[in-house]
Parts: sequence; C-alpha cells; structure tokens
Amino acid sequence: MAKDSREPIAPEDFTDDYDPEPRWPALVAALAAGGLYTALPDVLTLGPRWLFPSVFLALLIPAVISHHVGRHHLNTIFGFAVDGVLTAGLIISVTLLVGALPGASAEKARQLLRSAAALWITNILVFALWYWRLDAGGPHQRGKRAGHCDGAILFPQMTMNKKALKETGEQNWSPNFIDYLFLAFNTSTAFSPTDAPVLARWAKVLMMIQSLLSLLIIALLAARAINTL
Repeated sequence: MAKDSREPIAPEDFTDDYDPEPRWPALVAALAAGGLYTALPDVLTLGPRWLFPSVFLALLIPAVISHHVGRHHLNTIFGFAVDGVLTAGLIISVTLLVGALPGASAEKARQLLRSAAALWITNILVFALWYWRLDAGGPHQRGKRAGHCDGAILFPQMTMNKKALKETGEQNWSPNFIDYLFLAFNTSTAFSPTDAPVLARWAKVLMMIQSLLSLLIIALLAARAINTL
C-alpha cells in the first residue's frame, strides 16, 4: 500500500545532505545582550561596573573555545551559564527599573526610558538564546540530524509532509537561531506565540516569563509617556 502523502515525516525520511546550523548568530546575540546590559546606567545595575562583563566574558570565552575543540558537554555547561547570567542581569535591571522610573525627574526619566528600550531588546535576545539552547536537545543534537521533526516548539515546517517539503526545497529543514529569535520577538510583541506553538512545559514557562518582563517594560514606557502629556 502506498504511503499517504500526508503522513508525518520521520527522521529516516531525511537524507544526509545537510549542513549543521551556524553558531555565530547566537554568539552575536549573546555579545549584543551583554553589551546592552553593560551600557545601562548605574541605577539599573547591581554591583561594580566591571563585575558583570567580567563574569560574562569569563563564561562566554570558554563556551566558544569548547565548541571549536569539540568539547560539546563543556560547551553546553558554559552556554547555560552564559544564558543564566544574562537572564539574572535582565531580571535585576527590570526590577530596578520598576522602582526607579515612576519617581524619576524628567531628565533622568529620559535616560531610563532609553534603558527600558534596551532592556526590551535584551529580553528578546536572552530568551531567543534559551529557546535555541534547549529545543530538541540544543544546537549540537540538532546538528546531528538531517531535518527536524520533533521538538518543544512546533514550527510550520514540522507539519508539512515529505512531498511538500521537497517541493519547497526544505526536505532537510532544521531551525537555527533566527527561527528562535523570531519566536522570541513575537512573544515580546504579541505576548504569545504566533506561527510556532510551544508544546513542552519548560517552553511555556519561559514564554510566560518573557511575556511578563516585556509587559512590565512596555507598561512602564506607556505610563511614563502618558504622564508627560
């Protein structure tokens, strides 16, 4: 009996003609998030100015090196540590922003509003890194497979049958950092998934945290803008 063209794709249905996903977009995103945090005013940071960039670089550099030398387990550990430091810095800064912005003077408020916009962008980058790091075993595990048919996030390509994937040239499609960045951007703007529903509980928890942080930042920006009218 012939296979139904609507039959879900399976790992054995893919070929070996594929390239592992690039890591440099995630590295750029991590550096951008770290740079945005470092540029925040003192009132939105915790501890001395040198503390965060020192810890961040002390974790990021070994993460990059361990990937290039093939120590994937160490790369995963350092990668999680980098994401954890960025997340902690983000939550601390948003908490400090909530306390600092309402009673700030006009001049200081303008500085804090610019910082709030930077934190909103940081929120997108940080959670994109989490989704990229956690989904389907992480980038190293995804890189071992040609194609992507299972994960915590249901991308549209995962619902397409083999014939449709081949017709669109996506038979070996697998998500990379840009796909997770798109998901994180939608979550921060719509406060919900758009084209890619989340299936796993950990992804739902992360998405709720990201939406809450984004909502706090946008609510503060809107409240301050109304007060200036």
